[in-house]
Amino acid sequence: MVNPYDSITEFIFVETPVSPADVILVPGADHPPLMERAADLYKQGMAPYVLPSGGYKPHVGMTEWEYLRNIAIENEIPEDAILKEDKAQHTLENARFSLKVLHRNNIVPKKAIVVCKAGHARRSLLCYQAIFPKDCEFLISPCVDRYGITKDNWFLTEVGIKRVMDEVKKIGTYFGEIIPVWNNIQELKERRQ
Repeated sequence: MVNPYDSITEFIFVETPVSPADVILVPGADHPPLMERAADLYKQGMAPYVLPSGGYKPHVGMTEWEYLRNIAIENEIPEDAILKEDKAQHTLENARFSLKVLHRNNIVPKKAIVVCKAGHARRSLLCYQAIFPKDCEFLISPCVDRYGITKDNWFLTEVGIKRVMDEVKKIGTYFGEIIPVWNNIQELKERRQ
């Protein structure tokens, strides 16, 4: 460790190699590079479906799903390959509602690619892992956000520090509530055995 904040960098910024999967998941945002990356992966044959997720946001003027779907079509993803989840308001809901969409379409994902902003990678991964079956493997393909924040520069600007530390706080908030539930579920399973 060279800098005291290197452990934050390693925790927040997740990226893995990608390989063919069952679906490309895109947690909602009004950020074109997300769907452009997903379209590139789709065109490379990495998955037969793309599932953008996100409900109505006033600053977008439509659902994040519709916003991302429009970009997907502009990037030549066929409409029948774009699945629809247009209710989610945060990352846990992106995961929860996306899994329901997959099940309604008789898709049981064993491997999924998550395309997200680089600074949102750990929270995205944790949320999908929390909701999806334990045997689903996740591959993370991050994009640089509109602020240009990367693992190599986040600590150099006020906006980078704020956005990354907000991610740390959000992860603590989300999972501070979820971990006790997991523990209770595990305890119930152990009692039944």
